[in-house]
Amino acid sequence: MRTPSILMAGLAAACLLALPARANDAPAAAKAQPSSVEQRAARTTADHGKFAALQKDFKSGPEVTKACLSCHTEAAKQIHKTKHWTWEWVNPDNGQKLGKKNVINNFCTSTQSNEAFCSSCHIGYGWKDKTFDFASEENVDCLVCHDTTGNYKKLPGLAGHPAYQQMEFPAKSGKMVPAVDLQEVAQKVGATNRSTCGACHFLGGGGDAVKHGDLDTSLKNPKRYLDVHMDASGLNFSCGTCHATKGHNIPGSRYTPVGKDVTTKHMRGKVEDANPTTCQSCHDQKPHKTDSILTAKLNEHTDKIACQTCHIPQFARGGKPTKMLWDWSTAGKLQDGKPYKVLDSAGHESYASIKGDFVYESDVVPQYQWINGKVKYTLLGDPVNTRGVTEINHYYGSADDGQSRIWPVKVFRGRQPYDLESKSLLVPHTAVAYGQKDDTAFWQNFKWEAALQAGAEASGQPFGGKFDFVDTTMTWPITHMVAPKDDALTCTQCHSKHGRLQGIQGIYMPGRDANKWLDLIGWLAALGTLIGVLGHGALRIYMSRKAG
Repeated sequence: MRTPSILMAGLAAACLLALPARANDAPAAAKAQPSSVEQRAARTTADHGKFAALQKDFKSGPEVTKACLSCHTEAAKQIHKTKHWTWEWVNPDNGQKLGKKNVINNFCTSTQSNEAFCSSCHIGYGWKDKTFDFASEENVDCLVCHDTTGNYKKLPGLAGHPAYQQMEFPAKSGKMVPAVDLQEVAQKVGATNRSTCGACHFLGGGGDAVKHGDLDTSLKNPKRYLDVHMDASGLNFSCGTCHATKGHNIPGSRYTPVGKDVTTKHMRGKVEDANPTTCQSCHDQKPHKTDSILTAKLNEHTDKIACQTCHIPQFARGGKPTKMLWDWSTAGKLQDGKPYKVLDSAGHESYASIKGDFVYESDVVPQYQWINGKVKYTLLGDPVNTRGVTEINHYYGSADDGQSRIWPVKVFRGRQPYDLESKSLLVPHTAVAYGQKDDTAFWQNFKWEAALQAGAEASGQPFGGKFDFVDTTMTWPITHMVAPKDDALTCTQCHSKHGRLQGIQGIYMPGRDANKWLDLIGWLAALGTLIGVLGHGALRIYMSRKAG
């Protein structure tokens, strides 16, 4: 694609522009209908309801974990080695220390100083501050991933614990949350599913569909039009079907994306080093049928274009709009001395005193960029761009590096505080443990200076006392909500002057780009073809008349 074949590029473009892109079906192994929950349970070799260790009235989550570990002796040790537990990972490419414990984002901003609230999405119990014991095996939460009842909930502000007794939540709301029956949940554990994974990944960033755009609660029980793999009445993939776990380590991470997977399809369950979360791991490098010139040409596209680019035409298309902008600079406004909210026409918050202004969008057309899998973050202490936009994370890639493909992405836009002296991002201390009071927490006092000072002390960053707000972006590669092949992008949606890939550099695209010499050769070829056809027709007419 870098250097076009002069004649064939023009002729192929003429064919492609008129026809829709169509993908091959999933491999034969993937076509098998998954079993229902009841069928899977019938094949299980153990009924946890009969285990003696689970026949007790558990008072806390760690008590349940202790019982689990009496059989699953190595499970906690495996968990301790994963990013889901440590919330920390060192990028070998640049030495950056990443993970939720270290990065700053442009939605909720940071876990630091807010651990008791944020750890409702941690796979552990008791992380409320820096004293949390990461070496404790009993602090591992087995139930949050293996619950099958749908009744196990971890509430914000409880430091990763569920409700052990009936409680009012949120505080002073008048709404009561029942206590979790730990014995029932423990006796009915099973494999992970879309709901257990989604409890955090659908609701991350402060609410349903907020962060990712391609992950929200519409995927709990989706129809085929929303996701062909997770279609509840079709293939019915769980998250673990692709994110196949080995030793509790789950592949697939935006810290370590695979920009261009060159592996071939492999059998599920086979022990190997291939990444099972890529499209190529099932569909191979030539996913389209090779029964026509068109499909053969489509297979050539996979060298430069990620499968997701054509097969995820929009995200946030399951009826759950995603946040596209979060402006913290407007947070803190009060009415009659009290915080308030403003709802948009669809009933979603467009403003909240505790968080600022928001913009929601549905059926969002992605942006597109080259991605080779390498990424760099703007971390605490790094300088920001005070005269423009600061990229929270930057994905590298180009047409020339041999490692990149064109990917669809969500670009989340934010506006967040930074220190005027150090010119670096600041961590606001926003939330506290349930039922506690803290005059430095922004959600209680709405005073930026106090919240930023407390956040700086907790994160070990300097704060000179003066601050402002800077525009930021955060990029999220889109890889879920795969549409049926009939809804994939058509050729003209990219191969046109103002198509989706108009901003992509480094490749020649017929229909989008012009080259006078190539155009001349193409027109001459077309003219030559026309002359040949007309001449051939005229000759046949002449010869038939002569013979007659």
